Amino acid sequence: MFVSIALDPGSEERARELSNLLAQYGFEKIQRGLWESAIVSPATLSRVKRDLDRATDAFDRIRIYQFPLEGTLVLSTLKDKKWRRLVARGGQEKTISVQTTRIVKRK
Repeated sequence: MFVSIALDPGSEERARELSNLLAQYGFEKIQRGLWESAIVSPATLSRVKRDLDRATDAFDRIRIYQFPLEGTLVLSTLKDKKWRRLVARGGQEKTISVQTTRIVKRK
């Protein structure tokens, strides 16, 4: 699947840490704060999300765009150490239905 990750780190040091992490997973830096890969498996993306969650604090923001995932566009957002997920489904009439889910982090 295609995955694009937009980073808004809270500090320059954190930006370097997150950039190194994404490079380790094979993501390519497209522009400042934007990384992409067209060959990410669901299992790898799960590990990337876990590692990003561990490497961030409340000052960092991340948006992950996934397409296609079961025929939908999925947007996962990390803000204030909380993940949120938005699922956009398209129909034949070119309409989009959106489902928002709050993901609770287990300790």
